[in-house]
Amino acid sequence: MLIENTTKRKLQHGEAVYGCFFRQAEPTLAEFVALQGWDFLVFDGEHGSLQARDIEGLARACELNGVTPVARVTANEPSNILRYLDAGAHGIHVPWVNSAVEVESVITAAKYGPRGQRGLAGSRQGGWGSRESLADFTARANRETMVIIHIETARAAAAVEEYTTVDDVDVLFIGPTDLSHSLGHPGNVSHPDVQRVMEQVAEVVVASDKTLGIFAGSPTFAADWYERGARYFTAGFEGLVKQGMQTYLTAVRG
Repeated sequence: MLIENTTKRKLQHGEAVYGCFFRQAEPTLAEFVALQGWDFLVFDGEHGSLQARDIEGLARACELNGVTPVARVTANEPSNILRYLDAGAHGIHVPWVNSAVEVESVITAAKYGPRGQRGLAGSRQGGWGSRESLADFTARANRETMVIIHIETARAAAAVEEYTTVDDVDVLFIGPTDLSHSLGHPGNVSHPDVQRVMEQVAEVVVASDKTLGIFAGSPTFAADWYERGARYFTAGFEGLVKQGMQTYLTAVRG
C-alpha cells in the first residue's frame, strides 16, 4: 500500500540513495534483503520473470521494513505501468525510452489526472479505497510515485537534454551495459566512447532539476559517480551474492 516515499524525500533533499535489483518472486528473501539497509529495492520485470501479481507480496516485504518498493516494468506501455503500480510499487523504472515524447508517455501512464491519464480503480496501492477517498489517493499517488527513466541507448543519450524538460520525472538513470552495447562496445563500460557519452549525459542531468542515477555494481564505481553528481545508485542482487561467496571461498581455501 502506498505510504510516504522516503526514497523520494531523500532525493528531494539532495541525499544519495542506494537500491538493489531483485528478480526472485520470493517475499521472504526480499524481506531479508530489505533488512540489510537498502533505501529501495527494484523488482525486475524486464530482465526477470516477475509479473505484476508478484509485486504485491514483494512490496509488502519492503513496506514492513521501511524500504521503498520500485518495479522495473517490461516495457513503456500504459497497461504495464498501471498494473505494476496498482500492485503496490511506489515507483517505476522504465527501460528503452528513446525520445522526449516517450518520456511524456511514461508520465501520462504513471500519473492520475489532471497530469496524466492513469486508470483509476480500487487497488492494493490505494488500500482498495478503505482508508481514504479515491480523490485523496490520486493526489497522494501523484505526489509520492517516483518515475525513473532509463538512458541506455545512443539515441536516448543524444536526447537527454529534452528529457530534462519533462515535468514529474524524478531520476534519469544511466544503464552502462546496454549503453555500451548500443555504442558498439558490448559490455565494455570503460571504453572511451562509452565513458564520453556517460559523461555528457551526467553533465546535462546534474545541471537540471532531475536526479542522476546509475547502475553501480561496486563501491568504487559508486563513489566515482557520486563525485560526478549521481545520487541514485543501484546494484544487482546476484552480483553482490557472487562477490560475497567468491570472497568467502577464496579465504577459506587459502
